[in-house]
Amino acid sequence: MLKELNVENYALIDALDISFSRGMSIITGETGAGKSILLGALSLVLGGRADSGVLKDKSRNCVVEAMFDIEGCGLEHLFAENEMDYEPHMTVRRTINTSGKSRAFVNDNPVNASLLREIGARLLDIHSQHENLLLASSRFQLSVLDAVTDFGSLKSDYRNYFRAYKAEEKRLQELTAAAAAAKADYDYVKFQFEQLSEARLREGEREELEEELRELSNAEDIKAGYEKLAALFSGDEISLVNFIREADTLLSKLKKVHSASGELAGRVDECLVEIKDIASDIAVINDSLEPNPERLAYVEERLNTIYDLLKKHRVTDIADLVAIRLKYETSLIETDNFDEMMEKVRKTMNENLEKVKQLAKRISTLRHKSLPPMEQHVTSLLKSLGMPNVVFKPELSTSETFSPEGTDEIVFLFSANKDMSPKEISKVASGGEMSRLMLALKSLLVKGSELPTIIFDEIDTGISGEVADKMGDIIRDLSRMTQVINITHLPQVAAKGNNHYLVYKEDGDNGTYTKVRKLDDNERVTEIAKMLSGAKITDAALEHAKELLQ
Repeated sequence: MLKELNVENYALIDALDISFSRGMSIITGETGAGKSILLGALSLVLGGRADSGVLKDKSRNCVVEAMFDIEGCGLEHLFAENEMDYEPHMTVRRTINTSGKSRAFVNDNPVNASLLREIGARLLDIHSQHENLLLASSRFQLSVLDAVTDFGSLKSDYRNYFRAYKAEEKRLQELTAAAAAAKADYDYVKFQFEQLSEARLREGEREELEEELRELSNAEDIKAGYEKLAALFSGDEISLVNFIREADTLLSKLKKVHSASGELAGRVDECLVEIKDIASDIAVINDSLEPNPERLAYVEERLNTIYDLLKKHRVTDIADLVAIRLKYETSLIETDNFDEMMEKVRKTMNENLEKVKQLAKRISTLRHKSLPPMEQHVTSLLKSLGMPNVVFKPELSTSETFSPEGTDEIVFLFSANKDMSPKEISKVASGGEMSRLMLALKSLLVKGSELPTIIFDEIDTGISGEVADKMGDIIRDLSRMTQVINITHLPQVAAKGNNHYLVYKEDGDNGTYTKVRKLDDNERVTEIAKMLSGAKITDAALEHAKELLQ
């Protein structure tokens, strides 16, 4: 339940601290005093939208802090999932700085707004006047029915299978679209793959062929060069070999009579051996060099094939062409396997769909069983609220379409008059009737959801007299199950509360401020008397106020 609310620099609030207790707390105040501002501040700590427009003093931050008693609310797993330490007393703080940026904390742990909303939805429900429009919503009507239906884990199981079914359905749609696109391109991809495969490309091949092409294209010049080299090294008359051999012979003779010639003779011997080897290698190469026009034509054709493929696929290296060929090969394999993949997905999807159908049918059965007690409960409450001829009839029908809630569709039919057949609520209910009907439905929601706190913001709009007194009794009965904070203009309702808070405006040096104070017994009598008679409080109003409080 909500234990404390502290607000600083929010709208007309400079600073206020309010403590709440169990039971029914009443909040009253004149129109425009700032009761809705309190709800706005509270919505911040529940994950509501924040901006700098709420700052009263634009030079300092807005801070809203609320403390909740969450023992028994089943939030332990939520804290564990978000790696926060669980404590039975939880403090939520929301700050808005001067630039409009906000930060949120749970027990001093920074959290995002979505987690704040998730926690808030488990702790507190705010019913404002505009929420009466929810009565026309089929989703809201179904949530009321589900609140009084004991599903166990059935709805959770259904949603798991429904999500799995929808995921497989989406996967099948994606595969079908991909298969159609792949099959449309199949012939093109196959042709490209076969062309690249037939080319039998090898990394580094282009460089090797380009080198070979240079040699084959210059074969005659190379041959002429080597023939000249052969003549220079080992010609019949004038050649390097003959010159060095003659020098070797001369030095051999000189070393017999001149010792210094011996060292030169050895070196010339080594040169002669090397020159003979070079001459031999030149001769071998020269004999092997012959023009090969057939090989030249092949190399030129092969290189043209490689160049054409590189240009066609807009790449610069054979390695890129090999990668493209592998991509085409993978695409062809996937296309050939699409039918098998789709069949697997279709099988899983149909299995999930069958489970969804079974669970939806069981959910529908339980909902139908809940209709009579729900109808009886709401009708009984409405009759006690001054509608003796009321007819309230929830009608459940089955759709062919599956939704996260099942296949059921619901409509609330309503009539307040004896001579009028029941019709959809939005078409026949007046403002006061909507307020009474919403209270009856909210009482069901509170019982079904076990919310720790519910706030009614003038749910009693459009009613008065004895009906208001009965409505106060119903709200008080709800406060025995959950903490109720009720904003009201009706003295009959205000008198039912355990605690009473007054919202009022006060002029200060720097403007007008909204303030809140808890009333003591005497102040409470005066406030209810004012609600009865207006600004001028009569003795009769005071006596009537005391009677209401007793």
